[in-house]
Amino acid sequence: MQSVQTPSQTGRKGKGQRDLVPAVLLGAPAIILLVMFLIGPFFAGIGFSFTNIRLISGNPVEWVGLRNYQRLTKVAVLRVEPVTDPATGQPEVDEEGNLVYPRSRDYTRDEATYPQYAGTREWFTFQIGDTLYYVLAGDPTFMKSIFNVIFFALVVIPLQTSLGLLLALLVNQKLKGRNFFRTIYFSPVVTAMVVVSFVWMFLYDKDNGLINQFIGLIGLQSVNWLGNPNTAMWAIIIMSVWQGVGMQMVLFLAGLQGIPDYLYEASSIDGANAWQNFRYVTLPSLRGVFVFIIITITIAAFQLFTQVWVMTNGGPDDATTTVVFNMVRKGFREQDIAMASAIGVLFFLFIIGISLVQRFVLRDKEA
Repeated sequence: MQSVQTPSQTGRKGKGQRDLVPAVLLGAPAIILLVMFLIGPFFAGIGFSFTNIRLISGNPVEWVGLRNYQRLTKVAVLRVEPVTDPATGQPEVDEEGNLVYPRSRDYTRDEATYPQYAGTREWFTFQIGDTLYYVLAGDPTFMKSIFNVIFFALVVIPLQTSLGLLLALLVNQKLKGRNFFRTIYFSPVVTAMVVVSFVWMFLYDKDNGLINQFIGLIGLQSVNWLGNPNTAMWAIIIMSVWQGVGMQMVLFLAGLQGIPDYLYEASSIDGANAWQNFRYVTLPSLRGVFVFIIITITIAAFQLFTQVWVMTNGGPDDATTTVVFNMVRKGFREQDIAMASAIGVLFFLFIIGISLVQRFVLRDKEA
């Protein structure tokens, strides 16, 4: 039996169809921009990573398969013994009395004899006894950038989170001028990172920087903060924490002000002291804020680019090169779009893995 639509049902259907047209017209620009600037480049980058495409080149684009990924992920270990004197059979030493070892490039350039080391370069070395080990990589700069960004994140996440909570606890006290201090602590957040980076670059200057001048007043030797591989990343970490901690302070402050007073009153009645109130009332109540802050800091840490680009340009000796900076440098300065795309894809998979681990660690155990 065929159903018959009532006039009211027909009217509602017609009205729904008429409302659909404005909705499509309003959403179309956003969808088009999303496809043009996010979805399209994402899938194009995946495709480029399997080719040898360059930004400006007269050579035809060729399909190379996994070659770019193999170069980025290739790692090998070369074990060498000291060079011995043919006449005496004793190990040779240099002018400073150190043992002399074969150079890594003697193996990496001899593809006929050592094909397993072909296409690799020295990444770092370590020594066990008299045996020297060369750790080789297809792209040592990429490997350094991965470890640099992991180190940056491992330091910045706990440091910035704890400082943000400490500042929030301080400015949450009923003290005179607390609004002034809230403004002072938050002001670096609203300042452009490029501007902050230039200011701190002058502060870190080896000869005329304010920090080194202060160090000189107390009788210490000036430090080449941005020119020393051992201090360059730490200098960027300090600046990044100073610039971003105000945002975490505001988030923690909002969380603290949202904790009901009766929880503290009940805890005090049970005889809890200040530390017990903080441990068993404040921290559990801020769990959601903690999760949000850790996720946002993690995202910002792995996107580290502006500070490196302005202050060190990846140096010295790639000590501050990050994945994003390396990707941009590969794509635009070296014009190697294929390799930059492969770096982007690997970094995307790396971030996915970090997100899954983070979700597992920060999951709600009561759920």
